[in-house]
Amino acid sequence: MPNPHKWMFKARFRARAFGWRGSKVAIARLREATSEIKQVVRSNATVAADGFVALAERLWPALQDVDTSSGALGNAVNNTLEELLAILITAPADPTLRRRWLERLYQAVQDDGVQYLWMIEDRWGEIAVYPELMNASADELLPLLRRVWTQEASGGYVVGTAICLSSLLEVGRYGELLALLHDARRKSWAWHRFGAEALARQGSWDAAIAYAEGCRDTRLAGYDDRRIDRFCEQVLIRAGRANQAYREYGLRTAKGPTYLAAYRDTVRRYPDMDRRQLLLDLIEARGGRGKWFAAAKGAGYLDIALDCARSFDAEPTTLVRAARDFSGKEPRFALDVGLLALQQLLEGKGFEPDPALVRHAAEHCLVAAAQIGLHGWARQRIQQLAALSHPAGQEAMQRALVAWLSGASPHLDLTDNTGSGRHSRDRRRLVPGRK
Repeated sequence: MPNPHKWMFKARFRARAFGWRGSKVAIARLREATSEIKQVVRSNATVAADGFVALAERLWPALQDVDTSSGALGNAVNNTLEELLAILITAPADPTLRRRWLERLYQAVQDDGVQYLWMIEDRWGEIAVYPELMNASADELLPLLRRVWTQEASGGYVVGTAICLSSLLEVGRYGELLALLHDARRKSWAWHRFGAEALARQGSWDAAIAYAEGCRDTRLAGYDDRRIDRFCEQVLIRAGRANQAYREYGLRTAKGPTYLAAYRDTVRRYPDMDRRQLLLDLIEARGGRGKWFAAAKGAGYLDIALDCARSFDAEPTTLVRAARDFSGKEPRFALDVGLLALQQLLEGKGFEPDPALVRHAAEHCLVAAAQIGLHGWARQRIQQLAALSHPAGQEAMQRALVAWLSGASPHLDLTDNTGSGRHSRDRRRLVPGRK
């Protein structure tokens, strides 16, 4: 057994330690526990792995009363498990110790009320490490799972299904795994992905993809589609067919909190692809051209960004920020983007835009224009935009721009231009009489 170690997190993850509104505190405690375990692994990986098992045992008892409707706590638990699982899998432990860990984790899975530990179930075979332990886990659950799927009424569920499937996969009992999944009354990617992986590991690349594609369920409104796409993409890459993976799946599987993050994720997966063409392909495949403005700008393709800015779904606030940020280093781009922002604001586009935005956009346009000798032309163009008829209800935007034009100096004062491209939101020097 690992040497006794006093874990600080144990006292914090006692049963019902967190109340209904305790999500924020619980997330902080998870971060602390993660740091504590990662610190110990530097000196003793086996003790750290035992600490991970102790934390997994305490998750459901400690968190069972917390409101999880926001999803934040579930994400935090997933991140914790993902970050620490490698410590458990790679820890030096003989079969006896690892069996004890598996017994503790199995009981935790049985007690888990909301499947916080689903990731542990999914990777059970890897955690078991030793073939005899994988076989033992599979053999214990296999008869029950086969009976529920073939003999009992539809709708039966076995806690630990993924434990059995993962063990069969990792120990190489592919035929039994596929036969078992064939007996299931319905196809579910949560279970059948183990069968698809079994085919891939045998080098049956096309069969694995066909198997995965057969798991799509239109009744679930594409719930599993992204995961199936990612699996098929990875199978093709493993098979040395990266170009096919890119064309058929890669553009759909890009993920990230922003469009720029999705672009970068795709670049990481396809480092040999021409990045400019990759961005164009993403825009074409995913749609929403205007929403890709920030991604194109961040990637350095300003001509593509300008094309995106002309789209009806570009966000004017984002365009105004770009005009500000680029007025010093790329003034022609900043001027064009600023004018497009003005036009869209006057046409009523954008999410609850503030009328002050038209003033900011006009100011950034003139700052940029002055640097390339187009101050007079830019001012005239702004006046033309203000004079156009605009949709009903957008009078506030037009009035704000007209008021700014009537007060702004015809000659721009650049004494505060630092060359950084960033300028104050309250550019008082442009309005005579203000101090």
